[in-house]
Amino acid sequence: MAKLLQHIDLYTGSKHMADAYMRFTNIINEVGYMVDFQPRDDDELVVEATGKLVVPGFIDVHKHGGYGLDTMDGDPEGLNTMVNKMVTEGITSLFPTTITQSPENIEKALVTINEVAKSNPVIQGIHLEGPFINKVFMGAQPEEYIINPNTELLKKWYALSGERIRLVTYAPENGGIPDFEAFMLAHHIVPSIGHSNATRAQLIYSRATHITHLYNAQRPLHHREPGVTGHGMLEDAITGELIADGFHIVPDMLEIAFRLKGSHRLELVTDSMRAEGLGEGTSELGGQKVIVHDKQARLENGHLAGSVLAYDDAFRNIQQFTSANINDAVQMSSVNQAREFGLTQKGDLSAGKDADFNIFNKENMQLQATYSIGRRFARENL
Repeated sequence: MAKLLQHIDLYTGSKHMADAYMRFTNIINEVGYMVDFQPRDDDELVVEATGKLVVPGFIDVHKHGGYGLDTMDGDPEGLNTMVNKMVTEGITSLFPTTITQSPENIEKALVTINEVAKSNPVIQGIHLEGPFINKVFMGAQPEEYIINPNTELLKKWYALSGERIRLVTYAPENGGIPDFEAFMLAHHIVPSIGHSNATRAQLIYSRATHITHLYNAQRPLHHREPGVTGHGMLEDAITGELIADGFHIVPDMLEIAFRLKGSHRLELVTDSMRAEGLGEGTSELGGQKVIVHDKQARLENGHLAGSVLAYDDAFRNIQQFTSANINDAVQMSSVNQAREFGLTQKGDLSAGKDADFNIFNKENMQLQATYSIGRRFARENL
């Protein structure tokens, strides 16, 4: 029996269809306009979708934790719970993200993610953020565990992850880069500049095609040195992550990135940590105390320590803070990630694709429900 959405305002990822319908099971069976709709005896109408906005499920390639849980906990049950809670903010594909830690702790996290991913299809990859970064821009990454890029160690971790590592954040100025980047590209891992003090001259020779949290924890744009941020703005082949919480990047700077890069070369991420969803108080990241106040997570030294941003807030914020429209927001929250990481069943609501989508109230853009592989998730259910 197929479920049916009727009279929806549908953004498929490739086009906008006003007054549309969609049939689905675990995959999308059919989409079309209501003027062409033909009822079937086995249709099961999803009443909550009628008259609502429907967009592809969100793909977050940079998320450490939330709801009191963290990728680095290395706990299979906790990780599975965390991932399912994240679906309720609209995320239907997730790259659990590690942090700079001891090799033993990173390895435990990688093995755990691989184990959980075998039964939880929301996990579509792993983002290895650190330890191959620069201490000058370590941000909230623990300094004592930072090391230079190490190809042999990356090979070991790639195998331990069940070959699920899809994105690696590293500082290209730290040496050993040709072999390191060659291994990533040969194994369909996207190289990402991040926590880096590299100059534009150093980056010209890098094969990186992604920048981790553009603007944040990197050599900034300067009128005598473009830095990492300027390099990302200038290179059309580079995709940049944006944390659209209004704190990591103020709205005017989000608008600059949007105008220069366009919606096709930007991806919304949350970079959220354990304290997301818990309100104000104290938490931790990588063994460091984090204080959450006024929707900001900071270390005791004042450095931002990831975010407490939910993805549906990022989706709304990018439209509120910039000139981006819904089509642009869909591009930055689903389409680009699916294209960049080869997630061929994701990021598009057309026949044969996975039934991963979000239902929003059109009046106030509040998330009503999320369907992941045809299964309904909503905050009131968890």
